[in-house]
Amino acid sequence: MSAPSDLPPSSAPLTERQIVELLSTARQRLFAEVGKVIVGQLHVIDEMLIALLSGGHCLITGAPGLAKTLLIKTVADVCHLSFQRIQFTPDLMPSDITGTEILEDSPEGRKLVFSRGPVFANMILADEINRTPPKTQASLLEAMQEHQVTVNGKTMHLPEPFFVLATQNPIEQEGTYPLPEAQLDRFMLNIVIDYLSEDDEVAVVTKTTSGKGEPVQRLFTGEELLAFQQVVRKVPIAEDVARYAVRLSAASRPGREGVPDFVNQWVSWGAGTRASQNLVLGAKTRVLLHNRTHVTVEDIRAMALPVFRHRILVNYKAEAEGVTVEKVIGKLLEHVKA
Repeated sequence: MSAPSDLPPSSAPLTERQIVELLSTARQRLFAEVGKVIVGQLHVIDEMLIALLSGGHCLITGAPGLAKTLLIKTVADVCHLSFQRIQFTPDLMPSDITGTEILEDSPEGRKLVFSRGPVFANMILADEINRTPPKTQASLLEAMQEHQVTVNGKTMHLPEPFFVLATQNPIEQEGTYPLPEAQLDRFMLNIVIDYLSEDDEVAVVTKTTSGKGEPVQRLFTGEELLAFQQVVRKVPIAEDVARYAVRLSAASRPGREGVPDFVNQWVSWGAGTRASQNLVLGAKTRVLLHNRTHVTVEDIRAMALPVFRHRILVNYKAEAEGVTVEKVIGKLLEHVKA
């Protein structure tokens, strides 16, 4: 694994060729560094890296105690990003996130000074975002979409790169406020963290009950991540592959001509245009991480589950029959041919 000192100095702009070379090894290097702290969960790390290099936000769903917070903090350390954790609670106010104006004494007298909130960081952990009311959830909408916040008519830009990684606890539903569809759609991926295998859990128990772990090394800077994002968008994609991504999204929308019967039976709301965009963008990133040069249908299919998981809403009939959104996505992949 290359050490951070092998990278070009951050003051020297990377060429596209250097960026492609770095991206081709980024996946293995990130696995190695994050693996010093986190055991297993390779698909989670993989999907988080795709979102970061694509410039997208993540919704991370998992039961308590599966190291969601530790994973996000470790990735922020490896990528040399400023990090803030916001614990979402029922009494959290929008100003607790964006910041507020406070009265301060100065030689010229008292004046209002804006005190920045925790949203002014490169990586935001919105912990248990569904525990706060919609008014406070909505305070993140402008930040996620425009990378800016507006307070008392003044617009302030957030530091770049800017990522929101929000966690949800799927077990406890009492006293929670499910995210509205409009805000869910702004998350590029919905990543699910599941329980570890027995061997991985033994490794976790052994590691966390012994001496202090090995510190992680910083692999990238924020400037390099921004350069990576620009190169990702230049990856070529054939029209028929892009068309497949669009047809896959369109097939999830009930009530439309040509939609499969199981969608009309089980789905109340399908994936929109952002889903098609994120399928393609995620596939482009995946291509570079796997050291390839062009997007294939298999790359689109590999991104379907995390992209669609929070955008396709199943109805009561599906729930009564025990049909999950994952099953619907699987049937979509079987139905829509390249």
